[in-house]
Amino acid sequence: MQENLIIIFARNPKLGKVKTRLAASIGNEMALKTYTLLLEHTAKVTHQVKCDKMVFYSENIEKNDLWTPYKFIKVKQADGDLGQRMAHAFNHAFAVGYRKVILIGSDAYSLQSKHLETAFNALQNHDVVLGPATDGGYYLLGLKTIIPSMFKNKKWSESSVLEATLGDLKKFNIHLIEPLNDIDTFEDLKKEPQLLKQLNIHD
Repeated sequence: MQENLIIIFARNPKLGKVKTRLAASIGNEMALKTYTLLLEHTAKVTHQVKCDKMVFYSENIEKNDLWTPYKFIKVKQADGDLGQRMAHAFNHAFAVGYRKVILIGSDAYSLQSKHLETAFNALQNHDVVLGPATDGGYYLLGLKTIIPSMFKNKKWSESSVLEATLGDLKKFNIHLIEPLNDIDTFEDLKKEPQLLKQLNIHD
């Protein structure tokens, strides 16, 4: 067991259940393909970082899927809103003995291993590390201990999440890393030409 852990929140990739806002523009099948490519990218990038990794599934744990070859620890997300599910994941990680924990989603195609390594390094001297998403949320959260207030009373699907979270953390030493594009809509997807090319989509 390492001291550092990366938690990945991932939806089970099922037709009609992922990237619904994106699907409104490109259809369910292409949205599923997009999300599968995002999951594969996230798995490859996190695998490059020397630490333990846990993938938290939204619905059920898949025994043999794209995460299996990487030997990630597999866990099911708790019930509740996003804040409750993230708080549960951090509590679980700290309870089993991890010292520095980073949680990410699986929507940032521009995420690289350097962002994760930078976040772990920043946790040496900071209480909290955040990776802002360009839509007003965040794609990465790093902690050394649970801070309950940051997981409560948030409108998780809205663009106020990062600002509201920073408001809860005024007493803490925070480090912000490079902002990245979270892919939720076709406008977000158009900012990732390499991904468009893989999908054979022309904007």
